[in-house]
Amino acid sequence: MLFIVFSLGYSYSQKTLLKGAKIHIGNGNVIEEGYLGIENDKIILVKNMLVSSIIDSEWDSIIDVSGSQIYPGFVASNTTLGLTEIDAVRATRDYDEVGEFNPHIRSQIAFNAESKVAQTVRTNGVLITQATPRGGIISGTSSVMSLFGWNWEDATILKDDGIHVNWPRSTQGGGWWAEPKPKTRNKNYQTEKSKLSEFFSLAKGYSEAKTPSFDQRLESMRRCFSGNQRVYFHANELQQIHDIIDLVNKFEIKHPVLVGGYDAHIVGRKLLDSKMPVMLKRIHSLPQIEDEPTDLPYKSAFLLQEQGIQFCIQGAGDMEAMNSRNLPFLAGTAMAYGLSEEEAVRAISLSPCEIMGLNQDYGSLEVGKKATFFVSAGNALDMIGNDVLLIFFDGQSKSTSNFQKELYLRYKQKYEGE
Repeated sequence: MLFIVFSLGYSYSQKTLLKGAKIHIGNGNVIEEGYLGIENDKIILVKNMLVSSIIDSEWDSIIDVSGSQIYPGFVASNTTLGLTEIDAVRATRDYDEVGEFNPHIRSQIAFNAESKVAQTVRTNGVLITQATPRGGIISGTSSVMSLFGWNWEDATILKDDGIHVNWPRSTQGGGWWAEPKPKTRNKNYQTEKSKLSEFFSLAKGYSEAKTPSFDQRLESMRRCFSGNQRVYFHANELQQIHDIIDLVNKFEIKHPVLVGGYDAHIVGRKLLDSKMPVMLKRIHSLPQIEDEPTDLPYKSAFLLQEQGIQFCIQGAGDMEAMNSRNLPFLAGTAMAYGLSEEEAVRAISLSPCEIMGLNQDYGSLEVGKKATFFVSAGNALDMIGNDVLLIFFDGQSKSTSNFQKELYLRYKQKYEGE
């Protein structure tokens, strides 16, 4: 009955202690049976029950969650969640603007805090999203958002965290499905690459000028060169990755991030030297070349982990907004193909927060961080075990229901006697 009350989203007393659950810290560590204490919006206690004791009178509420598991809120990076509702209805899509170079376009103000799709995602443990624009050569800026905000202002965790660049493809054709065309070099690749490089050169010159003539697009690029904003390069192919690293070095970009990175495991040393983390391409996908191992996408996270490359798992692709709910199961697949359980948890909690620059407050269950976590009846990386019982965001309990669950219960009650 306790869980039913909490699922309604009531506000609780200031000092709350959860005890007895397995606690996945998010940084690679785990406590098999522990205490997790919160006060207001912060975590104030994380201890092993077997070697620690508490004084009950010091806590306003004590919740026994024995037998369950506690996880930091999972983070859906590089997704249009909150920017689209029904992909087939153009009026609900607000992620792709007209034009090739749009660094001044901001996804933050387009975020829909009332999204019904987001409801279904957060009840699988995904509590934070990086609302990311699409289209063009430079799509615009993403922002990191809570899935529990009243409006876009209230939902904002980190505004304008980075510019998104769609690197031109170095090849065309290819694939081994349904009468594939031979994979050939993109004849326009050098021209398209030069066009992008020229824009960066123009933007860097603008940022270094003392009194430039105001240009909104170039003004939006300033923080990329000062080191106050990330630059997300979307690319998968080997040649693309080499050329991105060259551009990063040429323009001294402080915080580059590779998004996709299908071939990233091939150039591990170069990525390490350039300190470029990877937001890994959806691992529930097919190999890109006919003679590649069929399980290569599944074990791509392990291949990066093995080389010491910083990475996180993301699920961009077909129907990515609604499929954000499957983020925990992507991590579960990576776990089945080489990652340890705690490394898999880290790949969708602390690692994306480190890459995006909000790990001071989110991503792991450590003292001093925001109390943003959920309690699952079983293993949250497994479709059978993922059963969210409690959700806390910034110390406040949140609803664990969504409209799909409500419809299921309504019709189940109506017809279960027939």
